[in-house]
Amino acid sequence: MLERVARSGPAPQIWAADVCDALSPWREEIDSLASGTEQQMTAKTAPAQAKENLVRLLGGAEKASEDARALVARAGVPDVDEGDVVADGFVGSLAGVRDAYGKAKRQIEGLDTGPAFYDGVAATVETLNKEYDASALDTSNLDSPELARAFDEVPECR
Repeated sequence: MLERVARSGPAPQIWAADVCDALSPWREEIDSLASGTEQQMTAKTAPAQAKENLVRLLGGAEKASEDARALVARAGVPDVDEGDVVADGFVGSLAGVRDAYGKAKRQIEGLDTGPAFYDGVAATVETLNKEYDASALDTSNLDSPELARAFDEVPECR
């Protein structure tokens, strides 16, 4: 009982709802990025226009990732065992994703719009995907039954 009082962070349901609220617009932005990137790669837009569009898309994803990271950080530490580890994992994962998008944006900005432009874009997207995957948070082995239940039950997470 004393341990529960000492932690005093938000209840698992409140924390999960705050996290899911933070991630919802981020997911929409990432979906938009994926769709927009695919369109740029298949439409064979002029390289200069594609470069401008991709930089804008990647910048939007970088900003959305930072916004989500800040909101998840603001959600605090859930009132569960090792809540700090869980919260740090979510925040760290979003920081890694943000950094991957920022790096990809800078790489696209640095590409020459000559004949090899789309090869450079493909290499950048491949690196982005690897870095994104490496930053992903695996919630399948979430050690907190209370949080796992909260993520399953709160409407914001559905």
